[in-house]
Amino acid sequence: MDAATILVVDDEQPIVDLVASYLAAEGFAVHRAYDGPSALTLARAIRPNLVILDVMLPGIDGVEVCRRLHQETAVYVLMLTARTDEVDKLIGLSVGADDYLTKPFSPRELVARVKAILRRHRMPAGKANDRPALIFGALSIDPERREVQRGDLLVELTPREFDLLYALASYPGRVFTREELLQRVWGPDFAGIDRVVDVHVGTLRRKLEDDQSDLSFVQTVRGVGYKFVSGPR
Repeated sequence: MDAATILVVDDEQPIVDLVASYLAAEGFAVHRAYDGPSALTLARAIRPNLVILDVMLPGIDGVEVCRRLHQETAVYVLMLTARTDEVDKLIGLSVGADDYLTKPFSPRELVARVKAILRRHRMPAGKANDRPALIFGALSIDPERREVQRGDLLVELTPREFDLLYALASYPGRVFTREELLQRVWGPDFAGIDRVVDVHVGTLRRKLEDDQSDLSFVQTVRGVGYKFVSGPR
């Protein structure tokens, strides 16, 4: 199997050099960028398997870079932040980041996180074909194409949002706790906070639902978690 390609993006060259050296020593093919616009241009050219992305970047910040990348590709993103409050971490994760590290960080821990992301999310060829498409009235969820449609409208979801929706919709009416969803969607190696589930549910609802509709596909079960339903509120 070819080595995974990783794009490292940070405006501090010493950090990029340090991270790149550790990743290269593990056999990864590493590319570098130092600002938001360059990161987008390079990512479109090399199609990396994973992007290590600083939140604070010149030109275009990391959250916006992440959002734009996930409009075009299913690339995995590990975000770096110098901010320690939960809100900033959740903002990054809500646009599709797979994990985050707060600076200062251990390069060895970063490499371990990278390996965990690639290991837990990599899907063997053909596996999507083993999962059926799910149809609930006007809503269809196709795991092979990784597409969601509501009527004639194609709903643009990040890879994480798609996986979360598919996990819930595979068992209509079943209540999942946040911990269960973290295990199923983020994987057992995820070291973040369980509120990331709430953030993704919120963005998923906004994308799926029409304010004029009487349907709520993902409902909160107070004190427990979430469930997928396809009937009236």
